[in-house]
Amino acid sequence: MRQVVLDTETTGINPLSGHRIIEIGCVELVDRKLTGKHYHEYINPRRLVEEEAIGVHGITNEFLIDKPIFESVAQEFYEFIKGSELVIHNAAFDVGFINHEFSLMGGLIKPVEEYCGVLDTLAMARKKHPGQKNNLNALCSRYGIDTSHRTLHGALLDAEILADVYLLLSGGQSALLLDKDDEGSVSSIQRISSDRQALSVIKANDIELEAHSKYMANLGKNTELVPW
Repeated sequence: MRQVVLDTETTGINPLSGHRIIEIGCVELVDRKLTGKHYHEYINPRRLVEEEAIGVHGITNEFLIDKPIFESVAQEFYEFIKGSELVIHNAAFDVGFINHEFSLMGGLIKPVEEYCGVLDTLAMARKKHPGQKNNLNALCSRYGIDTSHRTLHGALLDAEILADVYLLLSGGQSALLLDKDDEGSVSSIQRISSDRQALSVIKANDIELEAHSKYMANLGKNTELVPW
């Protein structure tokens, strides 16, 4: 299973108001392991970045002057994400911006949903932790992920952090990834090596399948309650 953990930075909050993408960061997961492959690009939005947005991600108008425009990187970006399941925190925001950028190209590239699955980790977090803060910073604190190197938002760095958050949030690997101190709290995270051999899948044979079917059939007939 191929997944692409994705984040963007933008000039503002609403593409319908003319705001544009200025940074895209993606990291690849295959069978829930980071492969080391990534996509990262800064983009000249051909408009000013709002001061409030600069305060969040630190990307200035001067920095973006010599960067490529979206149309010149769109095909490479499309090739990286197509056929994958995109893992995004607050997916509606990023997908909305990406689809808006593609629409400005006159339909040369179709909307994301037509060739990618989309998994929203914010929706997952709200379901698992109702009534709590579920932004990326809060989830990192909850799962013990070190973000001391993160002073500002950046698309590639946030995508790498989100990959760790997603693996812990979705379960299945937490026991392999976490060290716990004596009080049971998470103290560190250890990523599984990308070159580790995949676990083999052992399927039941015909005899085992028949035995299972008989067991399930008899299970339905036994309605006697056993007192504890």
